[in-house]
Amino acid sequence: MPDDEKLDVTTEDAVAEAEEVFEETTETAADEVVEETAEAAEDAVAEQPAVVEQPAPAPAPARQLSQKAWIALCCAALVIGLVLGKFVLGGSSAKMGSFAGRTSITEAELDQPVATLVYKGTKETITSREIILQTSSLEASKDEEGNYCLPSADSILSVARNRIIDREAESRGLTATDEEIAAFAKDNLGSSDYASIGQAYGLDEASVIEILRSSASMQKLRAEVVGTETPVMPQAPAELAEGADATAQTAEYADYIISLVGDEWDATAGKWAAPDGPYAVALANYEISAKGASYEAAYAAYYVAYQQYTEQASAASTAWTNYVNTLLANASITISTLTA
Repeated sequence: MPDDEKLDVTTEDAVAEAEEVFEETTETAADEVVEETAEAAEDAVAEQPAVVEQPAPAPAPARQLSQKAWIALCCAALVIGLVLGKFVLGGSSAKMGSFAGRTSITEAELDQPVATLVYKGTKETITSREIILQTSSLEASKDEEGNYCLPSADSILSVARNRIIDREAESRGLTATDEEIAAFAKDNLGSSDYASIGQAYGLDEASVIEILRSSASMQKLRAEVVGTETPVMPQAPAELAEGADATAQTAEYADYIISLVGDEWDATAGKWAAPDGPYAVALANYEISAKGASYEAAYAAYYVAYQQYTEQASAASTAWTNYVNTLLANASITISTLTA
């Protein structure tokens, strides 16, 4: 495509094209997270006693995600869908790098713009350096000849999307502080040692801090927009010892159930507070008291809790997605790249 040629499209066409370009990255990263979780879930379900009839929900195992999956979680942070008011692919200008017919760039070209983003009347450029540092270090991304792959359109769109959300968080005074970044890192990665995190994921320390800052700010914005705290996935009851009776009454499983159901259990009366509550209905055929309950009953309670969690998480995710799409609809972007 000649340097001075632009493919200008309507908003409706832009949405379809942008979503198609972005879909592969979103699905690939999401699939990887789902596959890792599903594999562990299958193992956990296979180990459950045969007497438990409820289909087991997929508890989240404490497993190390791959670099791509971790980056997707930190950068995307529940953002789903893409709507851009205007999407121009192959555009160029005097200020943008000229990459016609090329798929790689030199180190000297890392700071040349590969895209121009306009959001609420403010124009910003996006460089190859910024995009590369979102997922890797410069050293690790360099090929044998010392060059770098020209960033793809979907990677550019990902950076543009996150920058828009960053700007919105900043405008609301929700940019994460140093203390909040450290807390976010500990909660999600188990450590606030940014150098060690970077080493584990092939990123430099500055990039790690920037990714975590963006993610922590996004989390604050999401909490304000959605209006509810992100639901916490329930923990499954402790597994039975090999050969143990799943119907045997134990205080451990009674404590688990009573703690899980909360106000639905009347501790004073030692019975359900209301017979038509979701837990009371699901556990109607099980004997439960403050002194004892079976593993079967505990797992049935867990299943109810997991269903409630998925419903709440889905509702919150939908509200957040709709909000983000209203932001992205106010943006236009011109991309100069040949790779999808």
